[in-house]
Amino acid sequence: MTSHNKMPDALRTQIAQLGSTLSLEQIIATKALYLPGAPSQDSTTCLETRDLAYGTHERHRLDLFQPAGHLAEKPPIVIFVHGGGFVAGSKGHPSDPFYSNVGRWAARQGFIGVVMNYRLAPNYRYPAGKEDIHMAIRWLVDNPSIHGGDTTRIVLWGQSAGAVHVAGFVAEHCSAGGPVSSAIMMSGLYDLTTLAHSEREAAYFGEDTSQFASQSPLPKLLDAKIPLLFTVSELDPPNFQQQAKELLDQFFERNGCWPPMHFLAGHNHISPIFQVGAEFDSFSEELHNFITTTPAFQA
Repeated sequence: MTSHNKMPDALRTQIAQLGSTLSLEQIIATKALYLPGAPSQDSTTCLETRDLAYGTHERHRLDLFQPAGHLAEKPPIVIFVHGGGFVAGSKGHPSDPFYSNVGRWAARQGFIGVVMNYRLAPNYRYPAGKEDIHMAIRWLVDNPSIHGGDTTRIVLWGQSAGAVHVAGFVAEHCSAGGPVSSAIMMSGLYDLTTLAHSEREAAYFGEDTSQFASQSPLPKLLDAKIPLLFTVSELDPPNFQQQAKELLDQFFERNGCWPPMHFLAGHNHISPIFQVGAEFDSFSEELHNFITTTPAFQA
């Protein structure tokens, strides 16, 4: 499935000119393109609570985004896990609209938005990322009065390294029942045995090739009993393209069909997340439909 609606031609050209090589320069330039249209803080639609501690480490912090006004029923909880090559990245802060734009978008859809930090490599290596997701979910389940969401309808959403951590959690915890009702993985890495490793992967997973198979979310990810949604961008670097193909190949071999996979035309690695909530958002409609049409949401 290809998602390409709403992106202005001028923006598409500017993103294309930045190329497909993932770098700090590309990220900064992409952010600058989306900054003017990013959703700002608005207490009439979204209530924001910052830096809630879900664990003891200084990185065990999350930001909470709640719909303003009375809610007729408990809404689902959407947890976003940021990228950063396993060694960097942050949920953001009030003066920076990224990744608060994801939480604000969730709240404006009537969901509870959660944007979380997690421990970083090289000080904290595999499986720290998926452990921190588990810890954040446990905190949400144990503290319903703080967020007001439905803890039986938790949607995990990760991008890049965040998608890797989400995939790892889903592979380990979602083959049976539980609070996670669905998961979204954007430009993730799924099979370490076929991946061309960089220093970022080595910082988190190590360099022992004999461990790569057990550290890979595939094939256990394919055993998940919850709805899954994947994306890959047209201008993703080759390793992310290859990993999307590996996921498709293994899913097809197992099920005889493709998984729900969106090809994000015109986008680079980071632009799909920076666009969330913007006027020219080309993918949030699909995200909203996925979240609201899963069986757990309808229950």
